Amino acid sequence: MPSTVIQNTLYDPTTRTLSVWFVPSGKRYDYEDVAPATYAAFSKAFSKGRFFNEFIRDCHRYRRVA
Repeated sequence: MPSTVIQNTLYDPTTRTLSVWFVPSGKRYDYEDVAPATYAAFSKAFSKGRFFNEFIRDCHRYRRVA
């Protein structure tokens, strides 16, 4: 997953939770109620950061994970 903004992601389809680790801090945020189709499109997106900003960041509740 080459991205200058997103270090790594993990998706749990059972809970529809998308975990995102950001560059360079490595901090993790969990985004709630992300549809499987949204995650599939995110994983295929050429620009992960652009897709994240447009379709995930302000569209889903989130929490920082310590």
